[in-house]
Amino acid sequence: MRNLIFIGLLSAGLLGCNGAFFFPYRAQVLSPEQLGLKYEDVYFSANDGTRLHAWFLPAEGKALGTILFLHGNAENISTHIMSVRWLPSQRFNVFLLDYRGYGASEGAPSVEGAQEDVNAAMKTLLSRTDVNPDRIVVFGQSLGGSIAVYNVAHSPHRVHIRALAVESAFASYREIAREKLAAFWLTWPLQYPLSWTVSDEYSPDDAVENVSPIPLLIIHGDRDSIVPVHHGQELYNLAREPKQIWIVPGGGHIQAFQSQIYRDRFVAYLKKVLSEPPANHK
Repeated sequence: MRNLIFIGLLSAGLLGCNGAFFFPYRAQVLSPEQLGLKYEDVYFSANDGTRLHAWFLPAEGKALGTILFLHGNAENISTHIMSVRWLPSQRFNVFLLDYRGYGASEGAPSVEGAQEDVNAAMKTLLSRTDVNPDRIVVFGQSLGGSIAVYNVAHSPHRVHIRALAVESAFASYREIAREKLAAFWLTWPLQYPLSWTVSDEYSPDDAVENVSPIPLLIIHGDRDSIVPVHHGQELYNLAREPKQIWIVPGGGHIQAFQSQIYRDRFVAYLKKVLSEPPANHK
């Protein structure tokens, strides 16, 4: 996986294109049905007409809220479902989006396109009669976390977002590209010139302060070898209140919820933010 990320980032530097951050997979590996989960296939379109696919997992019992889940850079929702499969049993709906080019979603992936896809997913959620439009939380992992920070900061649907949670997100496309290039002897001398060809237009470090007044939760393992923990700390330092950061001792990349302790802590956090008055966006 790390080799794929390195090759992709090297390509991004050579091509001056952030599209190489994406490693989509078309085939379905797991289905919710195989995991004993009820689900609905949902198809909808982005503003540019790109046909997108998502899974809606209904809460078991009366829903406490709805989680819009944004996965990482590789594979598709049929593998990333393992990160959130436990949430319906905690009475949360989960809406798993495949960005354009992933799984059954049409098109080719790009950072700009992913932003449009998230907007379309939010619009779709807000149109559903089984979703409370004032109890939506955005949760992104890895690349999905970085996409989520920028999106929530600029979302036309901000008034409906009660909290943003990100795990193992990087602070800057350019910064993570430089770090990966620096880690390989062949490209170490080129880390700065190549990384400067990577666009930071949609990077979370410039956007994260504008997430406020929406509550922000940053989760990061202190042993994350893919996206080092200093990225999470950097985002936390740049963000405005209300904000929290959970540094997971011994945690690797997007591994926090392998622990029941962090699952329970996350559910408690969600219940708390959803019990508080919505953020004042004025």
